[in-house]
Amino acid sequence: MKEVYTIIVTFNGQKWIRKCLESLNQSNYITKIIVVDNNSSDQTLSIIADFNNIILLKQEQNLGFGKANNIGIQKAIELGAEYIFLLNQDTFIYNDTIENLITEAEKNPDFGIISPLHLSSDEKKLDSNFATYLSREIEEKNEIKIVDFVNAAAWLLSKQCIEKVGFFEEWFSHYGEDRNYCNRVLFHSFKIGITEKSKIVHDRVVLRDFNKDKIQSKYGILATFLNVNKSLNSAIYLAFKQVFGLSKHFMTYYSFSKIIVLFFHLTFYYFNLIFRIGKIRRKRIKYTLC
Repeated sequence: MKEVYTIIVTFNGQKWIRKCLESLNQSNYITKIIVVDNNSSDQTLSIIADFNNIILLKQEQNLGFGKANNIGIQKAIELGAEYIFLLNQDTFIYNDTIENLITEAEKNPDFGIISPLHLSSDEKKLDSNFATYLSREIEEKNEIKIVDFVNAAAWLLSKQCIEKVGFFEEWFSHYGEDRNYCNRVLFHSFKIGITEKSKIVHDRVVLRDFNKDKIQSKYGILATFLNVNKSLNSAIYLAFKQVFGLSKHFMTYYSFSKIIVLFFHLTFYYFNLIFRIGKIRRKRIKYTLC
Protein backbone atom coordinates (compact mmCIF):
# COMPACT_ATOMS: atom_id res chain seq x y z
CA MET A 1 0.00 0.00 0.00
CA LYS A 2 1.13 3.51 -0.74
CA GLU A 3 1.76 5.73 2.25
CA VAL A 4 -1.08 8.25 2.35
CA TYR A 5 -1.29 11.16 4.78
CA THR A 6 -4.51 13.11 5.17
CA ILE A 7 -4.07 16.73 6.20
CA ILE A 8 -6.91 18.68 7.79
CA VAL A 9 -6.65 22.35 8.73
CA THR A 10 -9.03 23.15 11.58
CA PHE A 11 -10.36 26.41 12.94
CA ASN A 12 -13.39 26.38 15.25
CA GLY A 13 -14.62 23.25 13.51
CA GLN A 14 -16.46 21.55 16.39
CA LYS A 15 -19.58 21.20 14.24
CA TRP A 16 -17.87 18.90 11.74
CA ILE A 17 -14.53 17.55 12.94
CA ARG A 18 -15.73 14.45 14.79
CA LYS A 19 -17.63 13.12 11.77
CA CYS A 20 -14.71 13.99 9.49
CA LEU A 21 -12.18 12.07 11.62
CA GLU A 22 -14.52 9.12 12.20
CA SER A 23 -15.04 8.77 8.45
CA LEU A 24 -11.26 8.67 7.90
CA ASN A 25 -10.88 5.99 10.56
CA GLN A 26 -13.50 3.89 8.77
CA SER A 27 -11.70 4.14 5.42
CA ASN A 28 -10.92 0.89 3.59
CA TYR A 29 -7.56 2.40 2.73
CA ILE A 30 -5.40 3.22 5.76
CA THR A 31 -4.43 6.88 5.97
CA LYS A 32 -2.37 8.61 8.60
CA ILE A 33 -3.93 11.86 9.78
CA ILE A 34 -2.29 15.21 10.46
CA VAL A 35 -4.42 18.00 11.88
CA VAL A 36 -3.06 21.54 11.79
CA ASP A 37 -5.15 23.63 14.16
CA ASN A 38 -5.26 27.38 13.56
CA ASN A 39 -5.72 28.33 17.23
CA SER A 40 -9.32 27.19 17.64
CA SER A 41 -11.23 28.72 20.56
CA ASP A 42 -14.18 26.29 20.59
CA GLN A 43 -14.27 22.56 21.42
CA THR A 44 -12.33 21.47 18.31
CA LEU A 45 -9.19 20.47 20.20
CA SER A 46 -11.04 18.54 22.90
CA ILE A 47 -12.86 16.55 20.20
CA ILE A 48 -9.58 15.79 18.43
CA ALA A 49 -8.18 14.59 21.78
CA ASP A 50 -10.72 11.75 21.70
CA PHE A 51 -8.78 10.24 18.77
CA ASN A 52 -5.48 8.54 19.58
CA ASN A 53 -4.18 8.25 16.01
CA ILE A 54 -3.93 11.95 15.14
CA ILE A 55 -0.73 13.93 14.69
CA LEU A 56 -1.84 17.34 16.01
CA LEU A 57 0.16 20.44 15.10
CA LYS A 58 -1.24 23.31 17.19
CA GLN A 59 -0.59 26.85 15.98
CA GLU A 60 -0.58 29.96 18.15
CA GLN A 61 -2.46 32.03 15.59
CA ASN A 62 -4.74 31.58 12.60
CA LEU A 63 -2.31 31.12 9.72
CA GLY A 64 -5.00 30.73 7.07
CA PHE A 65 -5.51 27.79 4.73
CA GLY A 66 -2.32 27.79 2.68
CA LYS A 67 0.28 28.35 5.41
CA ALA A 68 -1.32 25.79 7.70
CA ASN A 69 -1.50 23.18 4.95
CA ASN A 70 2.16 23.83 4.13
CA ILE A 71 3.08 22.89 7.70
CA GLY A 72 1.10 19.68 7.40
CA ILE A 73 2.47 18.82 3.96
CA GLN A 74 6.05 19.35 5.12
CA LYS A 75 5.49 17.10 8.13
CA ALA A 76 3.89 14.38 5.98
CA ILE A 77 6.77 14.38 3.52
CA GLU A 78 9.28 14.15 6.39
CA LEU A 79 7.37 11.08 7.61
CA GLY A 80 7.51 9.38 4.21
CA ALA A 81 4.21 10.27 2.53
CA GLU A 82 3.84 9.15 -1.08
CA TYR A 83 0.46 10.84 -1.44
CA ILE A 84 -1.08 13.79 0.38
CA PHE A 85 -4.85 13.97 0.76
CA LEU A 86 -5.96 17.51 1.63
CA LEU A 87 -9.38 17.49 3.26
CA ASN A 88 -11.52 20.32 4.62
CA GLN A 89 -12.76 20.13 8.19
CA ASP A 90 -16.39 20.46 7.02
CA THR A 91 -16.31 17.29 4.93
CA PHE A 92 -16.55 13.56 5.44
CA ILE A 93 -15.55 10.67 3.21
CA TYR A 94 -16.93 7.23 2.32
CA ASN A 95 -15.20 3.93 3.00
CA ASP A 96 -13.86 3.66 -0.56
CA THR A 97 -13.06 7.36 -1.19
CA ILE A 98 -9.30 7.19 -0.67
CA GLU A 99 -8.95 3.69 -2.12
CA ASN A 100 -10.56 4.79 -5.40
CA LEU A 101 -8.47 7.97 -5.54
CA ILE A 102 -5.23 6.03 -5.10
CA THR A 103 -6.27 3.48 -7.74
CA GLU A 104 -6.84 6.26 -10.27
CA ALA A 105 -3.65 8.10 -9.31
CA GLU A 106 -1.52 4.97 -9.71
CA LYS A 107 -2.97 4.38 -13.18
CA ASN A 108 -2.49 8.04 -14.16
CA PRO A 109 0.81 9.43 -12.81
CA ASP A 110 0.56 12.44 -15.12
CA PHE A 111 -2.19 13.83 -12.87
CA GLY A 112 -0.80 16.07 -10.13
CA ILE A 113 -4.20 16.63 -8.52
CA ILE A 114 -7.14 14.24 -8.50
CA SER A 115 -10.36 15.27 -6.78
CA PRO A 116 -13.36 13.17 -5.83
CA LEU A 117 -16.89 14.38 -6.54
CA HIS A 118 -18.13 16.82 -3.89
CA LEU A 119 -21.68 16.07 -2.80
CA SER A 120 -23.78 18.55 -0.83
CA SER A 121 -24.96 17.72 2.68
CA ASP A 122 -27.98 15.77 1.38
CA GLU A 123 -25.50 13.28 -0.18
CA LYS A 124 -27.45 13.42 -3.44
CA LYS A 125 -26.81 16.68 -5.28
CA LEU A 126 -23.41 18.04 -6.19
CA ASP A 127 -22.07 20.90 -4.10
CA SER A 128 -23.16 23.97 -6.09
CA ASN A 129 -19.70 25.53 -6.48
CA PHE A 130 -18.14 22.17 -7.30
CA ALA A 131 -20.77 21.59 -10.01
CA THR A 132 -19.47 24.73 -11.73
CA TYR A 133 -15.89 23.44 -11.79
CA LEU A 134 -17.05 20.05 -13.08
CA SER A 135 -19.04 21.72 -15.88
CA ARG A 136 -15.80 23.25 -17.19
CA GLU A 137 -14.42 19.84 -18.17
CA ILE A 138 -11.87 20.15 -20.99
CA GLU A 139 -11.67 16.50 -21.95
CA GLU A 140 -11.69 13.02 -20.42
CA LYS A 141 -8.83 10.57 -20.04
CA ASN A 142 -9.24 7.07 -18.58
CA GLU A 143 -12.60 8.12 -17.12
CA ILE A 144 -11.03 11.09 -15.33
CA LYS A 145 -12.51 14.47 -16.24
CA ILE A 146 -9.69 16.92 -16.95
CA VAL A 147 -10.25 20.47 -15.67
CA ASP A 148 -8.15 23.62 -15.25
CA PHE A 149 -9.28 24.10 -11.66
CA VAL A 150 -11.03 22.36 -8.79
CA ASN A 151 -11.25 23.75 -5.28
CA ALA A 152 -8.98 22.26 -2.63
CA ALA A 153 -11.63 20.85 -0.28
CA ALA A 154 -10.45 17.34 -1.21
CA TRP A 155 -7.26 17.04 -3.25
CA LEU A 156 -5.11 13.96 -3.69
CA LEU A 157 -1.60 15.23 -4.45
CA SER A 158 1.27 13.02 -5.48
CA LYS A 159 4.68 13.49 -3.87
CA GLN A 160 6.12 13.98 -7.36
CA CYS A 161 3.75 16.87 -7.98
CA ILE A 162 4.65 18.58 -4.70
CA GLU A 163 8.38 18.12 -5.35
CA LYS A 164 8.01 19.82 -8.73
CA VAL A 165 5.38 22.47 -8.01
CA GLY A 166 6.21 23.32 -4.41
CA PHE A 167 3.92 24.40 -1.60
CA PHE A 168 1.00 26.80 -1.36
CA GLU A 169 1.82 30.45 -1.97
CA GLU A 170 1.75 32.22 1.38
CA TRP A 171 0.82 35.60 -0.11
CA PHE A 172 -2.76 34.29 -0.03
CA SER A 173 -4.11 34.38 3.51
CA HIS A 174 -7.44 32.73 2.66
CA TYR A 175 -9.01 32.09 -0.77
CA GLY A 176 -7.14 32.06 -4.07
CA GLU A 177 -4.28 29.81 -2.97
CA ASP A 178 -5.87 26.80 -4.67
CA ARG A 179 -6.29 28.75 -7.93
CA ASN A 180 -2.64 29.77 -7.80
CA TYR A 181 -1.55 26.21 -7.09
CA CYS A 182 -3.61 24.80 -9.96
CA ASN A 183 -2.01 27.31 -12.34
CA ARG A 184 1.43 26.16 -11.25
CA VAL A 185 0.46 22.47 -11.56
CA LEU A 186 -0.55 23.08 -15.17
CA PHE A 187 2.64 25.04 -15.88
CA HIS A 188 4.71 22.03 -14.78
CA SER A 189 2.77 19.80 -17.20
CA PHE A 190 0.71 17.88 -14.66
CA LYS A 191 -2.99 17.38 -15.24
CA ILE A 192 -5.84 18.20 -12.85
CA GLY A 193 -8.73 15.74 -12.77
CA ILE A 194 -12.01 14.77 -11.16
CA THR A 195 -13.00 11.14 -10.82
CA GLU A 196 -16.63 10.11 -10.43
CA LYS A 197 -15.47 6.83 -8.84
CA SER A 198 -14.71 8.64 -5.59
CA LYS A 199 -16.96 10.91 -3.52
CA ILE A 200 -16.92 13.11 -0.44
CA VAL A 201 -19.64 15.15 1.25
CA HIS A 202 -18.99 18.87 1.69
CA ASP A 203 -21.31 19.81 4.54
CA ARG A 204 -21.79 23.51 3.90
CA VAL A 205 -24.33 26.01 2.66
CA VAL A 206 -22.99 28.37 -0.03
CA LEU A 207 -24.27 31.87 0.75
CA ARG A 208 -23.43 35.28 -0.68
CA ASP A 209 -21.41 37.51 1.64
CA PHE A 210 -20.10 40.89 0.48
CA ASN A 211 -16.90 40.89 2.55
CA LYS A 212 -16.11 37.33 1.49
CA ASP A 213 -16.70 38.23 -2.16
CA LYS A 214 -14.40 41.24 -1.82
CA ILE A 215 -11.60 39.07 -0.43
CA GLN A 216 -12.10 36.34 -3.03
CA SER A 217 -12.12 38.92 -5.83
CA LYS A 218 -8.95 40.52 -4.53
CA TYR A 219 -7.12 37.21 -4.36
CA GLY A 220 -8.50 36.24 -7.76
CA ILE A 221 -6.70 39.29 -9.18
CA LEU A 222 -3.51 38.33 -7.35
CA ALA A 223 -3.75 34.82 -8.81
CA THR A 224 -3.98 36.35 -12.28
CA PHE A 225 -0.85 38.46 -11.71
CA LEU A 226 1.00 35.33 -10.59
CA ASN A 227 -0.28 33.03 -13.35
CA VAL A 228 2.90 31.80 -15.05
CA ASN A 229 0.89 30.28 -17.88
CA LYS A 230 0.54 33.85 -19.16
CA SER A 231 3.27 36.38 -19.90
CA LEU A 232 3.58 39.09 -17.26
CA ASN A 233 2.22 41.73 -19.64
CA SER A 234 -0.77 39.53 -20.47
CA ALA A 235 -1.37 38.85 -16.78
CA ILE A 236 -1.34 42.58 -16.00
CA TYR A 237 -3.86 43.24 -18.77
CA LEU A 238 -6.13 40.35 -17.77
CA ALA A 239 -6.07 41.46 -14.13
CA PHE A 240 -7.12 44.97 -15.20
CA LYS A 241 -10.07 43.50 -17.10
CA GLN A 242 -10.90 41.46 -14.01
CA VAL A 243 -11.41 44.60 -11.94
CA PHE A 244 -14.27 45.58 -14.25
CA GLY A 245 -15.50 42.05 -14.92
CA LEU A 246 -15.83 41.13 -11.26
CA SER A 247 -17.61 44.38 -10.46
CA LYS A 248 -20.05 43.73 -13.28
CA HIS A 249 -20.57 40.11 -12.21
CA PHE A 250 -21.66 41.06 -8.69
CA MET A 251 -24.23 43.59 -9.91
CA THR A 252 -26.65 40.66 -9.89
CA TYR A 253 -26.23 40.22 -6.13
CA TYR A 254 -25.54 43.62 -4.56
CA SER A 255 -26.77 47.19 -4.57
CA PHE A 256 -25.19 49.83 -6.79
CA SER A 257 -23.50 51.47 -3.79
CA LYS A 258 -21.85 48.17 -2.83
CA ILE A 259 -20.66 47.63 -6.39
CA ILE A 260 -19.01 51.06 -6.34
CA VAL A 261 -17.27 50.13 -3.07
CA LEU A 262 -16.13 46.84 -4.60
CA PHE A 263 -14.88 48.55 -7.78
CA PHE A 264 -12.75 51.07 -5.88
CA HIS A 265 -11.50 48.37 -3.52
CA LEU A 266 -10.34 46.22 -6.45
CA THR A 267 -8.92 49.19 -8.35
CA PHE A 268 -6.83 50.21 -5.34
CA TYR A 269 -5.66 46.63 -4.89
CA TYR A 270 -4.77 46.33 -8.59
CA PHE A 271 -2.52 49.41 -8.52
CA ASN A 272 -0.99 48.26 -5.25
CA LEU A 273 0.09 45.10 -7.09
CA ILE A 274 1.45 47.20 -9.96
CA PHE A 275 3.69 48.99 -7.45
CA ARG A 276 4.89 45.55 -6.28
CA ILE A 277 5.56 44.29 -9.80
CA GLY A 278 9.24 43.60 -9.07
CA LYS A 279 8.33 41.19 -6.27
CA ILE A 280 5.65 39.62 -8.46
CA ARG A 281 8.15 39.08 -11.26
CA ARG A 282 10.58 37.36 -8.88
CA LYS A 283 7.80 35.20 -7.49
CA ARG A 284 6.78 34.12 -11.01
CA ILE A 285 10.39 33.20 -11.81
CA LYS A 286 10.58 31.13 -8.64
CA TYR A 287 7.48 29.16 -9.70
CA THR A 288 9.11 28.20 -12.99
CA LEU A 289 12.19 26.86 -11.20
CA CYS A 290 10.46 24.68 -8.57
